[in-house]
This record gives sequence, structure tokens and C-alpha cells, in this order.
Amino acid sequence: MSVNQQAHTGPPYGQPQPGYQGYQQPAYGGQSLPGAPQAQYGAYNGPMPGYQQPVPPQGYFPSLGFPSKGSPVSLNSDTSSLAPNFIGSLRAPPTSGAPPPPASGASHPSGHVAYSQFEHGDVQNGIPASAAPMQRPPASQPFLPGSAPTPVSQMSTFQQYGPPQASVQQLRNHMAGMTIGCTAASAPPPAGLGYGVGPSSYPPTTGAPRPPAMPGPPLPGQTVAGPPSSQPNHVSSPPPPSTMAGLHPGPPMSGLHGPPPPTHPPQPGYQMQQNGSFGQMRGPQPNYGGAYPGAPNYGSPPGPPPPPKRLDPDSIPSPQLNELPPQQKPRHRIDPDAIPSPIQVIEDDRNNRGSEPFVTGVRGQVPPLVTTNFLVKDQGNASPRYIRCTSYNIPCTSDMAKQSQVPLAAVIKPLATLPPEETLPYLVDHGESGPVRCNRCKAYMCPFMQFIEGGRRFQCCFCSCVTEVPPHYFQHLDHTGKRVDFYDRPELSLGSYEFLATVDYCKNNKFPSPPAFIFMIDVSYNAVKSGLVRLICEELKSLLDYLPREGNMEESAIRVGFVTYNKVLHFYNVKSSLAQPQMMVVSDVADMFVPLLDGFLVNVNESRTVITSLLDQIPEMFADTRETETVFAPVIQAGLEALKAAECAGKLFIFHTSLPIAEAPGKLKNRDDRKLINTDKEKTLFQPQTSFYNNLAKDCVAQGCCVDLFLFPNQYLDVATLGVVPYQTGGSIYKYAYFQLETDQYRFLNDLRRDVQKEVGFDAVMRVRTSTGIRATDFFGAFYMSNTTDVEMAGLDCDKTITVEFKHDDKLSEDSGALLQCALLYTSCAGQRRLRIHNLSLNCCTQLADLYRNCETDTLINYLAKYAYRGVLSSPVKTVRDALINQCAQILACYRKNCASPSSAGQLILPECMKLLPVYLNCVLKSDVLQPGPEVTTDDRAYIRQLVTSMDVAETNVFFYPRLLPLTKADVDSDSLPAAIRNSEERLSKGDIYLLENGLNIFVWVGVNVQQSLIQNLFGVSSFSQISNALSTLPVLENPFSKKVQSIVDMLQGQRSRYMKLIIVKQEDKLEMLFKHFLVEDKSLSGGASYVDFLCHMHKEIRQLLS
Repeated sequence: MSVNQQAHTGPPYGQPQPGYQGYQQPAYGGQSLPGAPQAQYGAYNGPMPGYQQPVPPQGYFPSLGFPSKGSPVSLNSDTSSLAPNFIGSLRAPPTSGAPPPPASGASHPSGHVAYSQFEHGDVQNGIPASAAPMQRPPASQPFLPGSAPTPVSQMSTFQQYGPPQASVQQLRNHMAGMTIGCTAASAPPPAGLGYGVGPSSYPPTTGAPRPPAMPGPPLPGQTVAGPPSSQPNHVSSPPPPSTMAGLHPGPPMSGLHGPPPPTHPPQPGYQMQQNGSFGQMRGPQPNYGGAYPGAPNYGSPPGPPPPPKRLDPDSIPSPQLNELPPQQKPRHRIDPDAIPSPIQVIEDDRNNRGSEPFVTGVRGQVPPLVTTNFLVKDQGNASPRYIRCTSYNIPCTSDMAKQSQVPLAAVIKPLATLPPEETLPYLVDHGESGPVRCNRCKAYMCPFMQFIEGGRRFQCCFCSCVTEVPPHYFQHLDHTGKRVDFYDRPELSLGSYEFLATVDYCKNNKFPSPPAFIFMIDVSYNAVKSGLVRLICEELKSLLDYLPREGNMEESAIRVGFVTYNKVLHFYNVKSSLAQPQMMVVSDVADMFVPLLDGFLVNVNESRTVITSLLDQIPEMFADTRETETVFAPVIQAGLEALKAAECAGKLFIFHTSLPIAEAPGKLKNRDDRKLINTDKEKTLFQPQTSFYNNLAKDCVAQGCCVDLFLFPNQYLDVATLGVVPYQTGGSIYKYAYFQLETDQYRFLNDLRRDVQKEVGFDAVMRVRTSTGIRATDFFGAFYMSNTTDVEMAGLDCDKTITVEFKHDDKLSEDSGALLQCALLYTSCAGQRRLRIHNLSLNCCTQLADLYRNCETDTLINYLAKYAYRGVLSSPVKTVRDALINQCAQILACYRKNCASPSSAGQLILPECMKLLPVYLNCVLKSDVLQPGPEVTTDDRAYIRQLVTSMDVAETNVFFYPRLLPLTKADVDSDSLPAAIRNSEERLSKGDIYLLENGLNIFVWVGVNVQQSLIQNLFGVSSFSQISNALSTLPVLENPFSKKVQSIVDMLQGQRSRYMKLIIVKQEDKLEMLFKHFLVEDKSLSGGASYVDFLCHMHKEIRQLLS
């Protein structure tokens, strides 16, 4: 069934259920609502001595808040809707001490709540309504559990109340069973902040458990006592349960007892997340002065309540739509603040794990999230910058792996760039004998090899074979069995290092020449007319001084060559002895050859004057061209032949503008057809239209010829076909649709500079070895494979990742764990043949709970997206989407069945470290590849598909769930970013300016009510209407706000591998539709579900699997 239309067995969203007979429905704080039948009992005042406690209703399990196993986030809902009486933490009264005014004249059907300005219903999570705009309290405000927060004078949003009256207390009792993220008491409190706080200081009440204190999300700088619930996952303690913001089915609350006390003491929980921009949320706090005016006590003390009906949440009738007051029809019954928030999880991880270095000495440690800034100390396992896994504790048997459905995969980025504070891998030179390796499986020496017989032999940690230690490598062992030179040898003490390769590791048994770069420029009519040819030639004059070089070399060893083309190819002789460059034309494109050898590839410094002269002449030579047709395949063939003739590897930089329709090999036709979308033939749109380019790619890989393609299309270009060679050679594609010099040149030049300067390994081969029990079975990324084990890339740069999936081929043992070794053989930009080695040790488990406690959702999503994006090549998109939903439902159902405490089927329980799986999965399902909107072109989809396939985890994280920052909340005096907010339109305020980035674009959204002074400071114009949508950069103005925003944009650009396009969006402008496409928690125009709807759909899928 589709995500968007749940078959509701319970009532649809926004419809509270009718009251239960004889119980009064609460409005705000327990008053009876006008029009509601008078209750036969007064307000509940707490258990009276001598009255028997009623049996808790079905779905009302007292220990739900504190499961003993598993670490669930639980969200109660019946099928795809939730119980009517879901109440988060109680909201404070609306004004400072005055009782809420009765709703004059407004009558609500029983069980309905009035909706406030916050649009979530009056009994709402978080903070009270107030006329004053919401502010975050000062970050320095200390909060100690059990003491009242210091009153903040300028804030009218925090109320003070005294001991709660009965109905409030009883609601709290209910909430006690609704905590999120209870933690195991054995977890050591880390230095940072946790989700929750220590045990609350509520006075114990008879017959009710003590509710945990529910403070707001702690702010940077605040200290929170008590064990946090999102503890580091490597602590071996029972999984921290996180029963998510209650949403319990079950009877309404007024007039009912709270659940009886749990048999074990309550543990701290984490509160429901509140959007950062709305300030902190406080649950009811003890020790506040002043009485709470909310609920007058009607009637006398209650008589003994009747035993509650055991209602099945699925069978509760719901009112018809036309019975509801108009303002309630479109409302969700699930409060978005009550479901797991990516922003909150990211913030908590930063606070808990950002301050300490991540030391890699311990096996199976889960690293901090990719969104956390942390330092890595290599002590025997590769840094998470090089390898991240979907789980750091893998099942011992294949049956257990099949049962959980959690894919076992590693995302490997072998040449990742490290921050300046971290040490690059050491280069180890073993001389002519080369690196020491296992005789049988050929694994390289690493920290996990076991030396025996006094150090004369070593036992391989991968295949257990015993190998003699070469005499030159022999060293004695100390009393613990370690070699005495353990710390002097990187390969014995570090997770990542490099070996200098011997001649045996080189092609044809001879050392390679330094690589070459060939610039190949389309000079057809479109390219010349748009100013592109002149722009490229001007830029290359200076860019050639920045070719990559080895650490301490004076100049780069890379040689360069130049070709221009339209229907024919022009080669240029730029030999240093010439006074002027010479041009040679090859018009027989059917049989491509290179007309010159000497003088085509040259050293930049030796031939500088000739090269400069050529770059000056090219735009003039073709200024009057009328040639509109282009060739493409012959251009790649020409570059390949030139590298073959020079006997070196290298990279082609091709600048291309149109579909190659000229008569030549690899000629293409326009096959764009939007009518194929959502049909079985849709997959053909992603496949190349001819196999010619696959064969060409194979030849390029064999020579080490990598292709980077810069596309400037004004219409359909067939990226799916043109991208085959860049993709299979390990290259990159950059696309600038409707290129315009004034708006796009800055972005293109930044991309070109970075692409030319970045670290690249040429002629690369990668192999992943594993210890006995698992093996690498599947690979995703930009590469070519001629066999089942070796990943071959003509070029591999510092931004590319290879994703590897593992399967069991035997049993694993908990004692020895599992090992991975990634070995990359490549030629450096100076022509040196090297081996880069990364090692990682993982734990193995026999309990599913251990698997679920050590997963990494960001890496899991990276793998699932790549798996789905490959799936669209061979299956209909709908099949791919359904398979994704089904796999995730199985992962969560297995957790629910085997790891979570027994509880009502109306609860959705998510593992603590997978609680963001539904929201992130929904983002993948709504992406342009799997669910295109009407404005997305076929080329866009093919481009995104190829791009995502080699993204790392940090890039997929921000690509699928963009970062949204309120610029108007930025502190101009600090270096920090403003706190991010969730990706939903309801989080935006008309009076603010926001920045949204997803790794490809930066949107600056300006609300219609933004203060004129802010518009003046940021855009240099005096009013909203004067802001221009055509800006591609923000004006540089001399004021603190402008400088702060500029520094934020620069910081974000610096974190991404591509220069992001800046787009100014004015509220209610036509571009706003594009912007809203990235507000991924909302329903999308192309039919994608909102986060709340999808969570309910996932819950329904899980329940079907469980039943």
C-alpha cells in the first residue's frame, strides 16, 4: 500500500475519539468543557486510602517506560493513528499566573482540545503560549535536577507553579510510563550532556510511580547531572531503553488512576524534543512558588472508580469528519515534537562526544556521528574518516544476520582528507623485499597479526596460516608476546599506514611515469557564445600553477596537454622550443589517432610562454564558429591514445555542452521521454543507450585514464550515457544546466580549481580482505570490476567512497571478533607506486540486542540509498521503494520482537541508535531518483544517481536531510553556527531569514515580515520587494550581520566537496516551491509522505510483520 494513504483501522489524524461513557474529558488542565456531559465523578485527587487500585487498561503497561531489554524509543499508535489522549508534558498556563479564560461561546465536542497559536492543540508539549516571541534562554543558565531553574527575568515563557493539583499529578502519573530514552543505570556519565537528567525530585505519591524530570534539550554550556541516555554505544551495559514520547492508547485520563508503581525504580528518561528556536521546554517542575491555577476541583472526592474497560485501541470508533470543528480537520494527532528529532540526536552526540578525542584502540567501538566535530587518535584501528560500518557488532551466524535484516556493510574512503591536527598515514619502506605478507591469503602485516616462537613466525589474523618472519624483519618479543619494536613500526601499532610498493606491484614490472592531465574543450557554437571557452582559457593560465604535487616537491611532476573539438578534433603542439603553438586537426573521427607525440604532453614551467599564447588564441580562433554539432566518444579515445603513447596514467578534463549527434562512434539520439516515469520501462532512462561507452570505459581503466566531465547543457544531454566513462573510471561529473556567465562562473571555477588540485591516486586497485567467517560480496561506487574481488579505478580521489557489503560464509566467534583489511594499490601524483592499508576490528555477538545497540544509522542510510539507486537500473522504481520499506520494517520488527520489553502492539518501539531510521528512510524514498517531481529532468535524476553512489556518509546525511539554520538567530560575536532546526515549514517564521544547505545548493529563505534593517544589512536594499532572486553570491557589506552570514556560508562551502549554488528565495515567490521540496519532514508535491505519516505507515508495516 502506498505510504500516503493509510488504511485506517483507527480514526484518521486530527480526530480525537469520542469520550468514554461516564468520564469527563479534559480540556485544559482538567476543566470540563462546555457542552461535555457532566461527569459522574469529580476530578481525581490521587488514590484514597482504602480504595482498591483499578487494573490498568490494555495497552497500559506500568513498566513500559522502563523496559529491561532493548533500548526502545516507543511511540504508541493504533495502526497508523495514535490514541486520542496522547499528552506530552503538560504545558504551563498561558499567561503569568492568570487562569486560562473559559472558551466563551465556543463549544467543543467532548474529547476535543482547542488549538493554540502553536497549532498542536492546547495540551501541548513544551512551552506555554505567550504573546512574547519565543527566545532560547541564555546558554549559561545552570540546571540542576531537583532544584528550580533560576528564573530568567526577561522571559515570560516560564511559569512558576507549586505542588500540582490532583488532575495534573494524575496526568504526570500517566506520563511516567511515557518516557523516552531511559538509560541503564550502569552507564558512566560522560563529560558532555545527556538527553535526560538524573532521578527527579518529585515527592513520592502513593500508588503512582515517580515521573522522571523532563527538562528541555540542554543547551551548550549547561551541565546536566545524572547518567545520560544516549550513552556511548561501546559501553557494555544493557541497552538504554528509550520508550518514546508516550502516545499511549488507552482510556482518557480524567478520572482514572495512574498505573501502579513499577517493580523497579524509575530511571531517567529523555524528554520530547522541542524545536531549538522555540527555547527550552520544561516539564512540570517541583519546588516552584505560587499555586497552579489550572484546574478547579469540581465535586466531592471520587467514589471507587469502576474497573476500566479493556478497550482494544483498534476498535475505538472515531467521529466523522463533518462532526469536527473546522480548525481541527487538518490537524495531526501526533505532535511532531514527540517523535525522534534528527536535530536533537545530532546536538546530543555533539555534546556527549565532541569534546573527547576518539581513540581507536578498542575493538568494535561505535564512532561519534559524522555531524560531530571530533579528533581521532589512531591506536590500531582505522579512523572513521576512512571506514564507517553499518554495525560495529556483527552477528555470529548467517541465520541471525538474516533474521535481523541489518545489512553488514562498510563505507570506505581510502584517500580521505584529514583535518590538519591529525597525522597523515606514515609511509613505510621495506626496501626491495617489499611489505611483509601472509603466505596464504596475502594479507599485509597489521596490528592483529600474532607473533609466535619467540618472534620467528607469525600467525595470520585473517586465515590463521603461519608464516616465517623474513630475517631482516625479525625482532624479539617482550614478556606479553609483543615485539619490542611494536611502537616504532606503524604497521604493528596503527590502523592506517602506507607501504612503498616494489616493482612487482607495477604494470609490466616497471615503475610508472608521473601522470598527465589533458584539458579537452568543446568549441562548438554554444560553448563559444556563452563565454565558456574564454572563461576556461583565462582560468587555466593561473590554475596550471596549482597542479597537485608530492609533499616537499618544488613543482608538480604532472605534464599537461590541450585539445579542442566540435565535429573534429584539434591537437596542439606546445613544445617549449616553439615560438608559437601549432595546431593539428584530425577530421577522421571514426579511427582516432594522436597526430603528434613530442610536444603534446609538456612540463608547465618549461612551456609556459607557449601555453599562455595558446590559451590567448583559442577564444579568438573560434570566435566566429557556426558549428553546433559535437562528437564525444572520439574525444575520450584521443585522450586515451595520448596516454598510451606516453606510457603513463592520467586524467582527462572534458568541458562539454550538447548531445553528441554528429556522425561518429558513440553518436547518441535524443531519447528523453517523461511518459516512461512510473512504468516498467522507466529503468531504461537510467541505462546507457549504447554499450559502446562501457567498452570504452574498460579500455580507459586498463590504461589508468580517468575522466572528469564538466557539462553545460541547455537541453537533454543523456547524462546516463555520457556519464558511463567518468563513472567507471573513478572520475567525477559536474553539471551546470543553463550556464550563464554572470551567475554560474564563480561556482564552476571553484569546482574546477578544487578538481584540478585535489589528491588523486592513479591506476588504482583495491581489495578488501576479511577474517574467516565473512567475505566481501558486493561493491557500490564509481569503479570497474573485471573479477569478483578487485575494485579497479583509473583514478581515485580524496572525495570518493567505495561501499562494500559482507555476507557470512561460516560462523564467527565472540572472542576473536571479525577483521577487515582494505588494501589500495595506486600511483601517487609524483609517479610513486604505493599501498595504502586500513584495518578495522569489529565485535561479534550472539544476542540481537548487541547488534542493535551498535548500529550506525547514517551509514545504514548511505548503504540503503546506494543499494536502491543501483536497483533502479534493473527494476521498476515502485519495486525498489517497496523493497526499501519492507527491509526497514523487518529490521525494526525483529528488534521489537526479540529485544524490546513486552508491550502493547499499539506502541512503536525503535532501537535507540536507529530511532532516526524512519525519518531518514522517508527522505531517501522522496528523493528525486525514487520519486521525481514534475520539474525534475531525466538528466537530473541520472546525475543525482551517479553522484550519490560515491558519496561518503557525511555527504549523504546532509543530502537527504538538509541542514536548516535560522540566520537571524546567529550570534554575530561568536564563531559558532546558530542551532539548526527541523526541516518543516511549520518551523519557519515569517519574520526570520533561514539558510538551507544540502551539499549541492544553499538556499537563503527570506520571510515576508523580516525587519527592514536586516534586509538592508544582508542584501544592501531597503525593502523586501527589492531583493533580487538573481543574486548568486551575497553582497559583501560592512556590518556585523553581513559578515557573520558570509562567514557561515564560507564555512559551509569549505565543508563540502562541491561548491554549492546559492539561491535566494523570497517567501510566497515562485522559487519557494523548489525550496519546500527540501523541507523533508513535510509532505512533498510529488506525493512523498510527511515524516509523521510515514512513521505511522512504518508502524503499520511492522505490526503486520509481527502479527
